[in-house]
Amino acid sequence: MRVMARPMGTGSSGRVSCARLGVVVSAGSRRWVNCRKLLAAAFVLCLMAVIGRPVHAQDPSIVTPQTAQPAFPRTPGGLFGPSPKIDRSQPLYLQGDELIYDSTGNRVTARGNVEIFFNNYILTADEVIYDRLANTLTARGNATLKEPNGNVVRSDQLTLTDDFRDGFVQSLSIVSRDNSRITARRAIRRGNVTEFEDGKFTPCKAKDGMPPLWCITAARVIHDQSQATITYQDAQFEILGVPVLGLPYFQHPDPSVKRKSGFLAPELSTSHDLGFMAEVPYYFALAPNYDLLFHPMYTTKQGVLWQADWRHRVAFGDITGQYTVKMAAIDQNFRDLPGTPNPGLDGWRGSVETKGKFSLASWWSFGWDVTFESDDTFRRFYKLDNILQSDRVNSVYLRGLGERSYFAMTGYHFGSLLFDGTPTASTSVVHPVVDWNYVVGQPVAGGELSWNVNAYSLTRETTYAAGQRGTVSKISADTGWRRRLTDRIGITYTPFANLRGDVYSLEDVNDPANPGTALDGTVSRGVASAGVLVAYPWARHDAGGSHIVEPLGQMIVRTKRTGNRAVPDEDARSIVFDDTNLFEVDKFSGYDRIETGTRANVGLQYTFQANGGGYARLLAGQSFHLSGTNPFTQPGQASTAATDFDFNPASGLETRQSDYVLAAYLSPSKLFRLIGQARIDDTSMTLRRADVFAQADLGPLFAQANYAFTSAQPLIGINSDQQDIHGLLGFRLTDNWSVIGAMRYDIDSGERIQDSITLRYADECFVLTAAYTETFITDPARGLNPDQTVMLRFELKHLGGVRYKTDVLDTFFAPNQPSAN
Repeated sequence: MRVMARPMGTGSSGRVSCARLGVVVSAGSRRWVNCRKLLAAAFVLCLMAVIGRPVHAQDPSIVTPQTAQPAFPRTPGGLFGPSPKIDRSQPLYLQGDELIYDSTGNRVTARGNVEIFFNNYILTADEVIYDRLANTLTARGNATLKEPNGNVVRSDQLTLTDDFRDGFVQSLSIVSRDNSRITARRAIRRGNVTEFEDGKFTPCKAKDGMPPLWCITAARVIHDQSQATITYQDAQFEILGVPVLGLPYFQHPDPSVKRKSGFLAPELSTSHDLGFMAEVPYYFALAPNYDLLFHPMYTTKQGVLWQADWRHRVAFGDITGQYTVKMAAIDQNFRDLPGTPNPGLDGWRGSVETKGKFSLASWWSFGWDVTFESDDTFRRFYKLDNILQSDRVNSVYLRGLGERSYFAMTGYHFGSLLFDGTPTASTSVVHPVVDWNYVVGQPVAGGELSWNVNAYSLTRETTYAAGQRGTVSKISADTGWRRRLTDRIGITYTPFANLRGDVYSLEDVNDPANPGTALDGTVSRGVASAGVLVAYPWARHDAGGSHIVEPLGQMIVRTKRTGNRAVPDEDARSIVFDDTNLFEVDKFSGYDRIETGTRANVGLQYTFQANGGGYARLLAGQSFHLSGTNPFTQPGQASTAATDFDFNPASGLETRQSDYVLAAYLSPSKLFRLIGQARIDDTSMTLRRADVFAQADLGPLFAQANYAFTSAQPLIGINSDQQDIHGLLGFRLTDNWSVIGAMRYDIDSGERIQDSITLRYADECFVLTAAYTETFITDPARGLNPDQTVMLRFELKHLGGVRYKTDVLDTFFAPNQPSAN
């Protein structure tokens, strides 16, 4: 029976008396009323009297649907979701088979398929009793309460107050919206506090009558939603129904908590140099915008390494941002250190690492990345840095980005961590480097006009006299213009022009033309260039997709020569000639070297775009130096070492006709893609350089491979071909199990560099990762030896993770380890 009732007249209190309905029942007796509509009205109006709102027939169309949540979500508002806000103006809907009114007990009873809907609460039961004196609803028999936050409460008997929140429950079963489960003998909820007696909590599913993978049982479980804590008294942790750990008292933050003071999961590890290590972090949530993590690490061989991490978010007017400070220190006994004792390392050693990034206004940002350290081996020995790291780079910057302009001013400090007496072991300071770019908003001669300014001042130790310091100060400015034109048959022309001038102030720096001698004075140089890029695309469309064949040609005329080797090379030492810079006006990577003379670049490009989404692009090209001085044939010497050039003299551009460059970008579907780049000698047609990347994702199988090849280059000390391959293969064994294997192999030496295998299990409540990594690098000068590492990590939903790994501070797991790629 589905019924609807409207409120009748109310007194000053806003309550409706059940007696006003005019139903007369003799005292001490109970009678069935045949007029079901009238009794239904009596029941729902009494409910309305308690709750103080109009009551209507149930309308399922207005009930908010409940949606499933992922396995490991961060639950807003707590394990049981946010406290719903009760809107007393909302109606209550009721349906049931029978209604009984007991005037003596001042109760109204609904029986048979009872359903009540209110504020997106849904209560169903075999029987619901309204006690007007106690202002409670008691549901009996298959009672189920679906809450707006997604929780489902099941019980043999459930008593609720008038706002559907406070209640007393017997034989309780709760399924939260993230599928976590709680069972208890009984529970009482008062406001934001729910107390369970003889409770059991687990986020795991029980299958085929088996106990859950893990659960926590306790005599009392108290969830305080306002304090965001869950407290267990007389608790036991069980795995597959077997108790493994007992705790008289246990408390953890509610899963909704993002930050709360307390102990974090400990980390245990072993290391050859440090011995057994134990780290138990304590987190201080000092304020919403700053906190402190104190995590000292005890080592059996070296003592206590004191560590603390400070984080702070700042908002002051238009200035917003954050900074971090990480500190580490130890009172070192130098006799405990491995190797030859060094008294210089006795006493306090440590470091301070700080990073910051701030937005100063709409266009401006400021930041830094700076590390101060007592000595150049502290952070590597305690594995705060990767042991392979050979330089310390500190920087401070100011940047501005506008709609048509860019400005950056950055100061650098470069320091060597491998003091081996070579030129790379010097310390240098850039104070600072400035870049400014601007594009004029209005067309000039129908094209785009822009200019760039680059300036830097650098001081470094000289490479020809111990203890000497050299300084380079430079400013470069250039202005460029370009315009794109298309004729009637589809040929595009992009003419361009550029004018550039540089001024250097040199003091006691290395002379690239005469290495090992000092270079002083002022040097100025300038280059003017003009050219045009011509492209003639041919397009064809068929049933499979579109095909475009595009010949490209570029001619650049410049000043015949300039003083490249009259200044040191600080920012243009990296040259990789490939398809990406074939049509660049200047192929040098920085400002200290300039292309001169006349050069032509030609290429042929084919592009296919399939109707089904596949894509392919092929490019082949070559560069020709036609006249003037070819700067790629004169790299200059960075030091007196025979193989220490300013840049690679075998770049592929050092001859009149450059090497051929080839490239292929293929993606026939979303399942596979390939990128290949190659450089081929123009006379012998031998391969000089190649890079290939391939990736496939085929259902449960995932594969990835990188191949790199570089031919022998005796001029820079590489006397044999260098090639290696890095492969990764992953396979999803089941819905829960997956395995990933990876290997890096040096092909020319026939040796493995590194291999690893990872096995992972993940379900709705538990994640386990086991990994084995083996490295084969031997470099005694840097303290590297072949190594095997085993790592085990598991995570329990709502409780956090624990990790154990042998040699956890090993080279390949240090925070600053560079990518394997």
